Amino acid sequence: MQSENDQIMAHIQGLVAGRVLLSPIYAFLLSDVRVISATKGSMKARLQLMQKHMNSGGGIHGSTSATIVDWAGGMAIATWDLREKTGVSLDIHITYVSSAKEGDEVEIEATVDKVGGSVAFTKVVISKVVDGVAGPVVASGSHTKYVKQRPA
Repeated sequence: MQSENDQIMAHIQGLVAGRVLLSPIYAFLLSDVRVISATKGSMKARLQLMQKHMNSGGGIHGSTSATIVDWAGGMAIATWDLREKTGVSLDIHITYVSSAKEGDEVEIEATVDKVGGSVAFTKVVISKVVDGVAGPVVASGSHTKYVKQRPA
């Protein structure tokens, strides 16, 4: 029998595969994302940055970071109770702290602050991976989503 963490990890990996295939922007920017851990209320993933993630100055584009915060916030919500639908964005706030370049790997850590009956609050940190571990923060964000589900 699978442990709770194994069930959460399997659920998130299934959602990632489905969401990447269904969303053109996720398919473009996140097709190579790898979930490395998932437990109730949190998820970690890694992504190797490519040219498509860069701005004209050679650093990670702000829209790439925003897309990561949007996606990762939803995945963190999905870890909470194995839900399929993670709601719609009400607010995304991102602070750009440093940069990362093509070829760098980033670690994405998303955590749930609260999942309520209508609204969920998450935090996401994008860090550059240095010597195999999360290093300098590239960007951090908060993501608020409307999660109330309509009756079937």
